[in-house]
Amino acid sequence: MEKEISQAVIRRMPRYYRYLGELIDAGAERISSNDLSARMNVTASQIRQDLNNFGGFGQQGYGYNVKHLHEEIGKILGLCEMHSIIIIGAGNLGQALANYSDFEKFGFTIAALFDVNPRLKGRKIRGIEIHMLDELEAFTCRYKADIAALTLPKSQADAVANRLVDLGITAIWNFAHVDLDLADQNVIVENVHLSDSLMQLSYNIAKKKNA
Repeated sequence: MEKEISQAVIRRMPRYYRYLGELIDAGAERISSNDLSARMNVTASQIRQDLNNFGGFGQQGYGYNVKHLHEEIGKILGLCEMHSIIIIGAGNLGQALANYSDFEKFGFTIAALFDVNPRLKGRKIRGIEIHMLDELEAFTCRYKADIAALTLPKSQADAVANRLVDLGITAIWNFAHVDLDLADQNVIVENVHLSDSLMQLSYNIAKKKNA
């Protein structure tokens, strides 16, 4: 039986990957858990526990080989595979996602955007065409997409999500202001609430002022 990894550990893995990438760019060859702890504001013990969930990768007295650990975490995160994304909703947020070229560095390619606004039909964002939502079925018949990013009003999210499930989408990156749960349909959903992050920032500002 495969070991269940906590979501807290999974949330830290992309941070490890990002920091290790920066170390590679800086020419570092190895790093200890203590040095990585200082960079990440996570205890060295927590880092070792997190990585031991996947095999450890370190050597006592040597630390971690930066390039090797970066590659292994990339494999854990599935970054060795290419993923195709379609964006549903070509408003400001949808266009901002399409304009973010760094996605390609991690193996995520945006294939198309979809919207209901006829004034957007045929427009291109960084070379990526905007299609009408009623073209979704025809497009997915021609082009296999793994992930759909939802950047549309919450009133439309459930209906569009179920439509995507019927089209074979296996994962949804949901920016609509509603939590989607499609586990019973074997679809992975990552619900992203930008306002939650902003409220956490607001809390920390208030906490600092009151300290």
